[in-house]
Amino acid sequence: MTSFEDFFKALQELVDSYTRQGVMLKIDADLDSDTVKIFGHNATSVSKAENGLEDVTELAYTTAEHHPYWGLLYNACQISKTALEKWHDSLTKEEIDEIAWSIEELKNLAEKLRSRPDSGNHH
Repeated sequence: MTSFEDFFKALQELVDSYTRQGVMLKIDADLDSDTVKIFGHNATSVSKAENGLEDVTELAYTTAEHHPYWGLLYNACQISKTALEKWHDSLTKEEIDEIAWSIEELKNLAEKLRSRPDSGNHH
């Protein structure tokens, strides 16, 4: 059976072949978690952050209320998504109000977690 590391090595060779042809590519790899991301020439720090946030948001949506921290993750994602979408623009009053609401939700959720009998006992 071929390992993920073998796949990554072959992928790296493919990327190198395109780089030699003038295609600008960047690979971010985390071989411990079997994850590889490939970014093209037009990828910016903001677009890469938006891409990564999509993964975090998906986790928040799919766990929904089945995990005690889902609300923390969800509200933090909403704030981050708005900030990234408006990175080069001004926030509207409505967006600032939504951010403030999410911050209040985060405070409320943190307080609920603080008052749980098992708080601080996670390993």
